[in-house]
Amino acid sequence: MKKINLLLTAATTLLFMACGGKDEGTAATAKEPTPVTIQIGYENNPGEPFDLACKEWKRLIEERSNGTMKAETFPSSQLGSKNDLIDQMIAGDSVITLADGAFYADRGVADMGITFGPYFFSSWDEAWKLIESDWWKSQTDILEKNGLKMVAANWVYGDRHTLSKKPIRKVEDFAGLKIRVPNNAIQVRGFEVLGATPTPMPLGDTYTALQQGTIDGLENPLPVLYNGKFQEVAKYLTLDAHVKNFTTLICGTAFFNTLTPEQQQILLETAKEAGEYNNKLQAELTADLLEKFKAEGVEIIEVNTDSFKEKAMKFYELPEFTSQWSQDLYNTVSQAKAVK
Repeated sequence: MKKINLLLTAATTLLFMACGGKDEGTAATAKEPTPVTIQIGYENNPGEPFDLACKEWKRLIEERSNGTMKAETFPSSQLGSKNDLIDQMIAGDSVITLADGAFYADRGVADMGITFGPYFFSSWDEAWKLIESDWWKSQTDILEKNGLKMVAANWVYGDRHTLSKKPIRKVEDFAGLKIRVPNNAIQVRGFEVLGATPTPMPLGDTYTALQQGTIDGLENPLPVLYNGKFQEVAKYLTLDAHVKNFTTLICGTAFFNTLTPEQQQILLETAKEAGEYNNKLQAELTADLLEKFKAEGVEIIEVNTDSFKEKAMKFYELPEFTSQWSQDLYNTVSQAKAVK
């Protein structure tokens, strides 16, 4: 009888262990859902306004979603180039990056490229008017069908200026200079019409190329130029403001559609809020950065941009673009951005 009792006790113990050790009457704990993890990748270096704003966006996403969404930031091209990231998005990965009309033109939305043409905007108000227009909405709809979802468009990236190893005091000084530009047709041709020799390459390769003399200069907003330490090897900063660069944040349409409606709303709302945070940082930094450039031996060159703008108008007549653009696009978008 004792042997039978011992066998029954052993069997009960094994059954208890197989059931996870839960006492009778104790409810099983429901498994927590795995949070959605988003990777935010970009070329900008740590400490730049864009990087700081992305960290603020990460905080907002995680706070608002109550743990159902996580975000990771990857500065300094850690996840690859912009085109690499866009390819990953289209493949369905949970990646977000910044991009502009010039890149969208290469991704099947030709008309958006005009927003990155040289000297297209005369004020930031024009840019903000445009992104609220019906024309802009029609373009983002096409972009979405092509696999890319616009998450936000209100982020100031900055006026794009030129930092070079030789002084540029007038538009003719661009002649023969090899200027690094992002790898898209709009920016390549935009610098060609100004007389430069554009040289596309990833931003992460630019310091070494500048140092070795492969290129003579680069263009970008002040925070990008300064935080990349390019002033160590190029000592002339021309404030030509050839593009008023508002940037947009995108993810893959396929990934966006996997989110719940609530998560989608959180992503869109927090992206816009982080954009406002970014814009405040950008405004505060501009004057300070010019002083820092001067302190490091950089000559600040202010130019009359009238002759630059006049030469830039050839861009809007290039057959390679006008043959792809909608009829009378320049006037259509000019009207959409007009501030009354």
